[in-house]
Amino acid sequence: MNAGRFVGQRILRREDRRLTAGRGTYIANMGVPGMLHARFVRSSVARGVIRTIDAEAAKAHPGVVDVLTAAELNRLAGPMFAALIGDQVPYPPLRALADGDVRYVGEPIAVVVADSPYAAWDAADLVEVDIDPKKPVIGAQAALDNSSELVHPERDSNEAQSMPSTDPPDLDAVFESAAHVVTRTFTQSRATNAPMEPRGIIASWTPFADTLDAWVSSQNPHEYHVHFANLLGIANHQVHVRMGDIGGGFGQKMMVTRDEDCIVLASRYLGRPIKWIEDRSENLIAANQARAEVLEVSMALDDQARILGCRVRHVEDVGAYAVGGHSSASGNLARFFPGPYRIPLYGFASRSAYTNTVGRAAYRGPWLSETTAREQMIDHVARELGIDPLELRRRNTVIADELPYTTATGMVYENVSLLECLDQAAETVDYDEFRQRQRDARQEGRYLGLGISSYVEPSGMAWASLATEQISLRIDPGGKVRIFMGSGDHGQSLATTMSQLVAEHLGCAMDDIEFMQGDTAATPFGAGTGGSRSAVIGGGAGIGAARQLHDKVVEIAAHHLEAAPPDIEVSDGVASVVGTPARQITLAEIAGMAYRSTDLLPPGMEPGLEASHRYQPPNVFTFSNATHICICEVDIETGLVSLDRFVVSEDCGRMINPMVVDGQIAGGVVQGIGGVLWENMAYDDQGSPLASTFMDYLIPSAPELPPIECCHIETPSNTEGGFKGMGEGGTIGAPAAVANAVADALAPLGVQVDTFPLGPREVFELIRSARQ
Repeated sequence: MNAGRFVGQRILRREDRRLTAGRGTYIANMGVPGMLHARFVRSSVARGVIRTIDAEAAKAHPGVVDVLTAAELNRLAGPMFAALIGDQVPYPPLRALADGDVRYVGEPIAVVVADSPYAAWDAADLVEVDIDPKKPVIGAQAALDNSSELVHPERDSNEAQSMPSTDPPDLDAVFESAAHVVTRTFTQSRATNAPMEPRGIIASWTPFADTLDAWVSSQNPHEYHVHFANLLGIANHQVHVRMGDIGGGFGQKMMVTRDEDCIVLASRYLGRPIKWIEDRSENLIAANQARAEVLEVSMALDDQARILGCRVRHVEDVGAYAVGGHSSASGNLARFFPGPYRIPLYGFASRSAYTNTVGRAAYRGPWLSETTAREQMIDHVARELGIDPLELRRRNTVIADELPYTTATGMVYENVSLLECLDQAAETVDYDEFRQRQRDARQEGRYLGLGISSYVEPSGMAWASLATEQISLRIDPGGKVRIFMGSGDHGQSLATTMSQLVAEHLGCAMDDIEFMQGDTAATPFGAGTGGSRSAVIGGGAGIGAARQLHDKVVEIAAHHLEAAPPDIEVSDGVASVVGTPARQITLAEIAGMAYRSTDLLPPGMEPGLEASHRYQPPNVFTFSNATHICICEVDIETGLVSLDRFVVSEDCGRMINPMVVDGQIAGGVVQGIGGVLWENMAYDDQGSPLASTFMDYLIPSAPELPPIECCHIETPSNTEGGFKGMGEGGTIGAPAAVANAVADALAPLGVQVDTFPLGPREVFELIRSARQ
C-alpha cells in the first residue's frame, strides 16, 4: 500500500529521545509538598480469621504518622467496582482492607503511613497480625467441586460465573457420524503482567475544598477519575487525575485496584498527600494475575480432514477478588474460538471459580487461550491423522472468495487475509526446506521442530465505554498544533503515531505538534489503551479532527490569497495556491488572523482554530489477523528448548508507522514466548505463591530469544484510515507456535504437549514419561 507523507513511514518514535536519556516522568520520580509515604501490611495466609492486629510498636516507630486498618478506612469507601463497565454480575463484597478474615496471600490488612518510605517499610515489619488459618480453596475445579469450603462466605458457592452449553442440537450427531474425532485437554500456566514499572499512586485530598488530586500509573486515567469520585461519594469535577510516562501495564493498570483505593482513602482520612509505590515482590504476589485456564477441545472431521464441528469446555480460575467484576474472559473466548477456520457447528460451555489466590485481571490478549488451545489442537489432529499441519490448516482456512464470512458464533470477517498470511509465513521460513532439514537432523540425533499458529484478533472493540474516542486539536496563535487525547499511552507510541496522522491530514509539520494525554481536566474523555483500540478508534478521531481543522485553514487561506478552496494545498505548515507556490501563507499567519485579526477572516466565520471529533467505528469488532511460525531445537538429554527462528506474517490493515508495528509485534511475541517456556505463577496447596522475585518468576531476556522477523500484508479495514488493531496479536499467536514447535520436535518420541510451562524440567519429564 502506498505510504503518505507521514502515514506509513518508519518515523523514529518522538518519545525515545527523552526516555532513553532518563528524562521520563514516572510516579516514583514525583512528589508534592507535605507528602507522606505508605507501605502495606499484607496477609501471609491464604484463608483465615484475623484474631488481632497489634500496631502499637509500629505507631511508636520514628517517622510514623499512623497505621490504618479496616476500622478506619473501610467505612469511608463507597462503590469500589470498575466505574466504566458497570455492575454486571453479583460480585463478592469488595473491601478496602481485610476485615475479619483474609482470602489470599498478599491481601492488604493495614497501611503504614510515615514521613519517609524507609520509615514506612521498617514500621510495617513491626505490625503483628494474628491469623487463625483455615484450609484454603486452591484450583478452579477443586473450588467448583467444593461447596463446604467457601472463598467468600457471603456467597453460596465458589462459582464466579457460568456459561451454559451452547451446543447446537445436531452437534452430537455430527460427532457420532464423523470419520475422525479427536479430544484433548490443554492447560495454561498462571501468569502475571510484570510491567517494568509496578503500580503506584500519589493521592492528595484537600480538606474543606473536598477535592482529590491523583497522579497515577494507569492505562486509563478517566476510569480512575470516575472510579475515585464514586469511591469518595463526590462529583466527578471534584477529582483531577493525571498520568505521566507509564512503564508498561498490559492490562494490569486498566482498572483501579483496591491498593490504590486504600491510598486515596488514607489521604482523605489524614488530609495529607500520600505516595505508594509497590516493589517487585509486592507486584508479583499482590497485583493481579491471569491465564489460569483449562480447555477441553473435541473436534470432528470428515475423511478429507475438513472440520465438521467442535465442542469446547472451559474452566477458569479468577482468584479471590478479580478486577473488573468476575473478570472472566469466557464471553470473548467463546466468540472467537473458531478463529480463521470453517467450523460449521460449534458448542461452548464455561465455568469460572473463585479461589484463595490473587484475583484475575486482563492481561494482553485476555482471551488468548482460545487461540492457544485451538492451534495446539490443529497440530494434535494433524499428527493423529498423519497429515502435515500446514496442509490441514490450508484445507480448513477461510479463503478470500468466501468473504464476507460469518462464523458459527456470528462474527463477520470482511477485510482479512487468512490464507495469505499463512502462506506468506510458510514461504518466509521456506517450509519445505525446513522439513528436509528436520529429517536430516533426526538422522543425526537432533530434534528440530516447527510450530504454526494462526489467529484472528478482534480489535477496536466498539462497545460500552470502549466504543468511542475523542481527539481535540488546537492551532495556537504561533501556528503550533496541540493534540489532546484522553487515552493513556503505556508504550503504544501514541505521541508519534497520532502526530503522524494529524500532520498527514492537517498539513502541518510533525515538529510543530505537541501531544497531550492523561490529564482528566484538560483532555476529552477516553477509555484508555486496551483492546487494541488506539489506532482504530483514536486514529479515526484524529483524522476527523484534522480534516475539520484543515478545511477551516483552507477556507481562510483561500479568502486571503483570493483563490478557490480546491486550489489550496497545505503542506509543512504552509498553505499555497496549487501551481503558484509563491502565493502562500503560513499556519502562524493564519492563526494570527483567527485569534487577533478576526476582521480578516471570511465573512461569518467563527474565530479561532480548534476542532474536536469523537469517532465510533462502524463495526463492534475490527478484525486483524496473523500467522506465527516458530522453529526450535530440543536437547532431549536436558529438556532445554532453544528457539532458532520466529516469523510473523501480520495484517493490521494500513500501518501508520511500520517500525512501531514491528515493535509492538516483537514485544507481544516475547510475552507469549515467556508464558510458554518460563513464566509460572504457581501456588502450593496452602495457597502460598511460589514466585516472589524474578529469580523464581522467570521472564525472557534477550539472550534466550531468537530474531523476530515481521512481514506484512496490508488489507485496509472499513474504519476511518483503514487501520486495524494489533497491540495484543503478538501475545495471542506466540504461545501455540512455541508449544507446537516443541511438540513437533519431540513427536518421534511420542511426547504429547498440552500443558505449560515447558521449561527444561517439564520437558525432560515429558520425554522420560514417553520413554517409559
